[in-house]
Amino acid sequence: QLQASGGGLVQDGGSLRLSCVASGRTFSRSVMAWFRQAPGKDRELVGAIRWSSGSIYYADSVKGRFTISRDNGKRMMDLQMNSLKPEDTAVYYCAAADAPLIVSTMRLQSAYNYWGQGTLVTVSS
Repeated sequence: QLQASGGGLVQDGGSLRLSCVASGRTFSRSVMAWFRQAPGKDRELVGAIRWSSGSIYYADSVKGRFTISRDNGKRMMDLQMNSLKPEDTAVYYCAAADAPLIVSTMRLQSAYNYWGQGTLVTVSS
């Protein structure tokens, strides 16, 4: 029900925009999020948005460089990534949670009911 796209190869300092589209049956979600998993590392939260209020949380590692936005009509969430660094190289996943989440639980993968298939972002130095 979630489809992520937009990954690719970019040079250090470059930009990419990822999109996540929700499709299928009626899809209710309180929170949508972007996670990423670098080679050999655990999956980590990049940022999350509360769908009704539009409030957004970012991981410290991406604050000021990444921006999450949403289009309610299109059931789409985007991740604009600027000033990319080699350490941003990872498979990026979008996820959605039916239940409202507090900030401390947004980073928990188990809090999310739906996951996209992932899209690879590679930042070359």
